[in-house]
Amino acid sequence: MKDLLTWIPRIIGLLFTGFMILFSLDAFSGDTSIAQKILGFLLHLIPAFVVGGCLLLAWKYRLLGGVLFMVLGMVFTIYFSTYRTASHFVSVSLPLFVAGILFMVSQWNVVSTLT
Repeated sequence: MKDLLTWIPRIIGLLFTGFMILFSLDAFSGDTSIAQKILGFLLHLIPAFVVGGCLLLAWKYRLLGGVLFMVLGMVFTIYFSTYRTASHFVSVSLPLFVAGILFMVSQWNVVSTLT
């Protein structure tokens, strides 16, 4: 059970980062120049970089990662207005909340097995 609680939030974080990278590919549509498309792509990658950075921290420091993922879930809910539609909330914000909760539970599971 300990290994499962360790790896499920990490996998959720990796899949969500890939999901955000997939969203950033929409910057290549349209009639703009290639330089503007690349700039738009890099700007669209910022949320994926933030989630990836939090995942790197969470990989080593689970409790901090859990808190960061919960904060990211709140920020994504407000900034991207995912609270307006249930499908948007489930696909964008909920994975962050679930990963955050699981990171915190995995930390508490490790602490409780040590005592």
